[in-house]
Amino acid sequence: MDWKQAISDPYLKNLPFKIELNKWGQILMSPATNHHGRLQYEIGSYIDQRKQSGKIIMECSIQTSDGVKVADVAWASDSFIGRYHFDTPYKKAPEICVEITSPSNSKGEIDEKIQLYLAQGANEVWIVNENGNISFYSKDGRLPQSMEIQGESFTHDLNLAH
Repeated sequence: MDWKQAISDPYLKNLPFKIELNKWGQILMSPATNHHGRLQYEIGSYIDQRKQSGKIIMECSIQTSDGVKVADVAWASDSFIGRYHFDTPYKKAPEICVEITSPSNSKGEIDEKIQLYLAQGANEVWIVNENGNISFYSKDGRLPQSMEIQGESFTHDLNLAH
């Protein structure tokens, strides 16, 4: 199955969780909680307020070497949108890709997603745990803070736990 087939399949519409495809076209399902959805909104809103340009994309599909992965939140610059519009899935990752972890995510799975998004061109990958704590990654490894959000003391905690 490819991504176009997945998003047009009537049986896969309106599912209460996101799906991804592995490199063999098999469907991977990830149940999400309402808290997960709230974190998506808060992170997207936070980035949007500080970047003041570009677009926030929730559930951003990206073609990777291991199939289509779906970043919970992504920020794409105006330049990126001008070049790639809203192609689905993106062949190149937007500048910031955010994954919000769930209890079902293994460390290996998250580490792999970091590498896949970076390999597709993301400048940063943010990993947000259920308490709202954030870790930042670039091709140089783990960062002490976001390099994409300049001009303030934004570091690791948005205080989003409750």
